Formats: sequence, C-alpha cells, structure tokens
Amino acid sequence: MKPKSKVTIPPGLLYIADNIKIKQNILGTSSELRAEWAKNLNLPEQSETIFFAGCGYQYTAGLESLTSLIRKMDKSPLGSELPMTLAGIQRKSGLDIASFYNKLTVKNIHAEGEVLIDAVKVLRNLGIDFGYLGDEEPCCGSLLHYAGMKQDFIDNSHKLYDKFKSLGVKRIISIVPSCTHTLKNLITQHTRSSKIEVLHFSEAVLNNMQSITLQFPRKVKVTYHDPCQLSRYLQLIDEPRRIIKAIKNVEFIETNWTNREWSTCCGGGAGFEAVFPELSEILAVNRAKELCDTGAEIIVTNCPGCLMQIKNGLKKLKNDTVKVLDLAQLISMSMESK
Repeated sequence: MKPKSKVTIPPGLLYIADNIKIKQNILGTSSELRAEWAKNLNLPEQSETIFFAGCGYQYTAGLESLTSLIRKMDKSPLGSELPMTLAGIQRKSGLDIASFYNKLTVKNIHAEGEVLIDAVKVLRNLGIDFGYLGDEEPCCGSLLHYAGMKQDFIDNSHKLYDKFKSLGVKRIISIVPSCTHTLKNLITQHTRSSKIEVLHFSEAVLNNMQSITLQFPRKVKVTYHDPCQLSRYLQLIDEPRRIIKAIKNVEFIETNWTNREWSTCCGGGAGFEAVFPELSEILAVNRAKELCDTGAEIIVTNCPGCLMQIKNGLKKLKNDTVKVLDLAQLISMSMESK
C-alpha cells in the first residue's frame, strides 16, 4: 500500500490559491467589491480592447493589511503557518478571519484602486478606447503557477481564454506585471490565447505619448525600481525609463549598479510575503535603502507588490521624506500640471 503524499505547499499559499479557485481573486472577497473602484468612471463593460486591473492594485489596502497581519503572527510564539492554516479551515466553514481583520484595519478604503483610477485617466488622455470587465474580470491565476499547482493553473487558463473569447476581447492592456506575464506568456502554453494581443500599461503609454507634453508640477529628483517580472520576464526595462525621462522638471537618477536587469528584488510577489514574512521585510528595507541612497525625492515603480514593499521598507527606516509613486500616478500628476 502506497503512503499518502504529504502536502508541501505552505498554508499561506494554499489560503491564497483557494481564494483564487473559489472567488477568482487573491483575497477571496466578492467580485462586486473588487470592481468598486471603477463605479464612477463610466467604462464600457464590453470592448475589443480591455483594461485588465488585476488583484494587486484592486486590493492595495487589503493586501497591506493582510501582510501586516502575517508578519505580526510570524513574530509571535504561534508563527504564521498555524494561523494561516486555521484561516483556511474557518473560511471553508463560512468564517473568513483574514477578511474580517481586513475590514477592521483598513483605515482608508479609498486607497483601493487609486493607481487604477490614475491609469484610466492616463489612457483616456492618450486617446485610447478601452473597456473594463468589472465584476466579470477573472483572476489570471499566476500564483497557482508559482505554487506548483499545475492542473489548477491550466484549468484557470482555459476559463480565462473562454471568457475573453465569449466577450470578443482582442487586445488587453494589463497593468500588473505578474498578470501581464501570465496573460502574455504563461497561459499561451495551454490555450490559443496567443490570438489576443497583450500589452503592459507602460507599452501602451509609450506607443501613444508622442502627441502630448508631460510636466511634473515642480522640479524633482526621481529614481526607478524595476519590478522583477517586468524587467526579467517581460524585458520591459527601457519603456518606463523613456516615459520618466520625457517628463519635464524630472531629474532621473539610477542606483549605482542595482538597476535594470540587475535590480535588487524588493522581497514581494508570488506569495513570498506569506511564506517568508521576515525575510521579505529584510529585503524590502535593503532595497528601500539602496533607492534612498540615490538622493531621490520620489521612488517610482509599477507593481503593486513593489509599491507595498518599498513603502514598508521606508517605514522601517523611519524615512518619511521620500515619496513612493506608481508610474501611472507620476504620469497622471504630470498631465494635471500642464
């Protein structure tokens, strides 16, 4: 008789993976809540070109709250694995402790979707026509892939493709690097989705910004943090830099050598924060210090995980003078100043 195989996936990843499979988002909340950020933007729900918002930006405050909870648990005598295991069991019985904690601790509910609202404004100002699937937007399922849950990822990929096909989607502008890589490269291994064109937000902006002038409200020194998936998987290294350098009043400064494809990881992404919370925080502090050492007043990146990690790193460094902005926010502010 063969021994039963042991589950080797950490409880934190299992919890998030179950959220994706059951609720089609990493926090396991309702689809209506996920699309709340776009309710006043009058975006068409059906279009050949869609804006793919992804979980990370739609749940910014919620993810910060959950990550904070995991790190606090990890430093307690219990550790983080037991509470995450219990959270998974309780969620299956109808009680989701993590979501309840999120509702109690998220101080600024309006923080959810701020980057997305700016991104929509930027794309509209560039004359791009697009829609947003709203509460019909599926999860890309990237964490299932990185957790080694191959069949679950394949099943999710087919659901993605079938939904896009049924809605007549021919082009996707995706803003989360992980989602973009998954939609463009990973699901094509299991579906015929290569027929759908996938662009990252920075590509869409660069392709359409020739007719506009960007100017930041004041003179400022800016550095840039390369998200791992954007630089290493999608090879989108020059695109964000070309956009930043095109903005008047911005002095662009690179880190000494930890930039571009050699950029230091911020310690976030693919559920790493849920499995190794203490190491994740150390990496965040180290990267935040490297970026601050440039003398920049603003750190720009374009990944929800990187934004969260760098902000936390600055908080641990007790640095409240350097600001962290998403690329979409920087562009939006530079449009407003004209």
